[in-house]
Amino acid sequence: MSVRATARIVATRDALPVLASDGPLAVRRTRATGTGFGPGTGTGPGHRVTVVGAMSAPLGGDRLVIEVRVRDGARLTVDAAAATLALPGRIPAGADSAEPAHYDVRLTVDDGAALHWLPEQLVSARGSDLRMRTTVELAATARLVLREEQILGRHGEEPGTLLTRLTVRRAGRPLLDQELRHGPGAPGGWDGGAVLGGHRAVGQLLLAGPEFEEKPAQPLLLGDTAVLTPLAGPGVLVTAVAADALELRRVLDEALRLTAYR
Repeated sequence: MSVRATARIVATRDALPVLASDGPLAVRRTRATGTGFGPGTGTGPGHRVTVVGAMSAPLGGDRLVIEVRVRDGARLTVDAAAATLALPGRIPAGADSAEPAHYDVRLTVDDGAALHWLPEQLVSARGSDLRMRTTVELAATARLVLREEQILGRHGEEPGTLLTRLTVRRAGRPLLDQELRHGPGAPGGWDGGAVLGGHRAVGQLLLAGPEFEEKPAQPLLLGDTAVLTPLAGPGVLVTAVAADALELRRVLDEALRLTAYR
């Protein structure tokens, strides 16, 4: 039986007035000590919330939603206790395959607010079919650090079908709209030299904020398999591929350090 579940988080300067979840999504307030936020976001560490998986999900047919709102002047970090594992679901009687799972993330950051969206890796297991959509609405003076990491298959196995789309709007105007498809359900060539080149870990780090209007970033190669690219707006995108999850995280962490954007 498929699962429908929604988690909601609302942060203000002084509190977390909404912290609600059900099904396989559990959200918990955790210690915010050491959370770094840069100029223009006030003092103090802000709030930290950790997403804890309460059961195996997403499976085929599941529909999961996380909604986050960071109100004016608030600071919030959202991380996760463990990786998300996309698994194949039960095949209904008379069907050839299980329904795809859907995972929607909706983030809204108001004026003067800052959000660090730092989930753990998404692992696409063999036979799974996941459609993940992340939608971000930023106010003109909002700041964002967003990390996405996809691991294509567990150790020694082929990946499932994975479609991810990241759409970011700032002050009502598009900042980034990017879609990636991997696995047996993706168009041919996704694993070729022009895309992943045999790598099984792929990720991106998006940084956005008014600082990039004052001092635009310059394109930068980050080793052999990663690049920092300025966006046509106040932000940069780091895109990387790697042999495994540990190497991918190292590359993205180093990119964040180099930008000094906290």
